[in-house]
Amino acid sequence: MQKTLEVMGKVCPFPLVEAKVEIEELNSGDELIIQFDCTQATESLPRWAAEAGHTITNFEQTDDAAWSITVLKK
Repeated sequence: MQKTLEVMGKVCPFPLVEAKVEIEELNSGDELIIQFDCTQATESLPRWAAEAGHTITNFEQTDDAAWSITVLKK
């Protein structure tokens, strides 16, 4: 299952805070697609995923200041 978390326009740390909440609702093997535009989250989201043991399956810049990251729940 894939779930999309849209956090455009939200300043850090809110994209990370919301991602932590959302991933708890998913089952192992599900993916959370996080769409964000907070530059700091380009570092904080991958770091959190790695520390939590999740896998990043996609990370791309979608606009001048917008990104999409896909986290596969462990």
